[in-house]
Amino acid sequence: MLDVSDAVRAEIGEAEADRLLAGENTPGEYDCTSCRTRGNPRHERTSTVLFVGEETAVLAFAHAACIPSQVVTVSEDQLQGAVRTLTAGEPGTGPGHDPGQAAAAAPAAPQAGPGPQPAARQAVLGVTCGQVLLDDTLHPAIVVEPTGPIARPGSDGPGDDFLPLLIEHGFLPVDDVARQPSPVAGWSVLLAMGQLHAILQPPASPGAQPVAWWQAHQPLAVTDGWRTAAAKSHTVLVYAAPAGSIGQQPREDLLREALEKAAAGGLLVAGTMPLAGT
Repeated sequence: MLDVSDAVRAEIGEAEADRLLAGENTPGEYDCTSCRTRGNPRHERTSTVLFVGEETAVLAFAHAACIPSQVVTVSEDQLQGAVRTLTAGEPGTGPGHDPGQAAAAAPAAPQAGPGPQPAARQAVLGVTCGQVLLDDTLHPAIVVEPTGPIARPGSDGPGDDFLPLLIEHGFLPVDDVARQPSPVAGWSVLLAMGQLHAILQPPASPGAQPVAWWQAHQPLAVTDGWRTAAAKSHTVLVYAAPAGSIGQQPREDLLREALEKAAAGGLLVAGTMPLAGT
C-alpha cells in the first residue's frame, strides 16, 4: 500500500524503489510527515516523501490522504531541522485531532517566511488545523509551533524571539484560551478551493500585496467541519507558541489542554484573522 512517485523513484533509484515497494525498507509504523499522527503502510495507503537538501536527502512517509508522494527541495539547514523533527517524533504521536476526524497539518517540510519568522536560525514551522470550542461554538483554529528557537535577523544568541517578534506584529499574549483572541490587523488566512494555502502578513509598504508568512508547499486539505466553521465565521483563530510548548498531541482535547498549559505559562500568543478566499 506504498506509493512511490516517478519523481521519488528517479531520485532514489529503481532498486531502492523496488525494495520499498516489496516492504524490505518500509517501516512498520511511522509519524506522518503531514499530520504527524501514526501511520502503518501495511494497513493504509502511504506516500513516500523525499526531502532533498544541498548535501543530504531524507526519505519520510505520510498518509496518502494527507499528501501525495513527492520530492521536496529544501535548504540544508532546513533539512537538518526536519531531521530533528522526524527523529524527535519517534515513537511519539501527532498533533491535535478530533477523534472522529483527521485534522489537517502542514507537511514537515521547513517553512520559512518573511517578517517575524527570521532566517537567522531557520526552523520548521509546524502548522496544525483544528477546532477550538469557545462559548459552546466551534471555531476554526491554526496552531503554529516551530521546531527550534527563532532569533532576530543578525542575532546569533541562544535566545528565542519567536513570541516577542509576533507580539511586535500585532499578536497578543493569551491568558485564557476560553476567550476569543483579538483581531490582528493586516493578517489573514488564505483558503482557496477549500484548501489551506497560507497565512498572510501585511505588506512591507502601503498599497502592496500581502506576503506569505507561512505558505504550504502544496494546498492542504482541511476537514469538512473546519471548513464549515470557517465559512460560517469568516475568521480563523491563529495561536503560536515557542518550540516545545505544545508538542505532538493525538486528539484535539489534548491539544486544547496543551494550549491552556502554554497560556498559563505565558508561552502563547494569538490573533483572530479574516478568512481570505473560499
